[in-house]
Amino acid sequence: MNCPKCEAAMEEKRFGTIKGTVMFDKCTGCNGFWFDTGEVEKIKDAWRPEFIDSGDPKVGKEFNKIRDINCPRCDTKMDQVTDPKQRHIQLETCKEHGVFMDAGEFVDYTNETVMDIFRGVVAILKGE
Repeated sequence: MNCPKCEAAMEEKRFGTIKGTVMFDKCTGCNGFWFDTGEVEKIKDAWRPEFIDSGDPKVGKEFNKIRDINCPRCDTKMDQVTDPKQRHIQLETCKEHGVFMDAGEFVDYTNETVMDIFRGVVAILKGE
């Protein structure tokens, strides 16, 4: 499988949790991630997420500008979504197969801060 952002090869990785072993794919070029449906939820609360996502967030922000991508599994156009709890995180998802995260996004996704919670409350109050 190739990365939907930079076309480099994706490398299968394994991560052990108390819920079992989770397999995901990491890009050998831009260090983005492909999580099959349900995988990210199984490791979201992992201790030390930077062991999984060791990519440079600055590189990830540059690749995050590429939003029109196809699913690496079925080659259909992926949906562009914003995380409802952390609106600064923008992801690409395939309803059938999973989610793509750029380098640094997984660490950010797992570390919801008080400011993220505050921003979410303000967005709700504004009706966003």
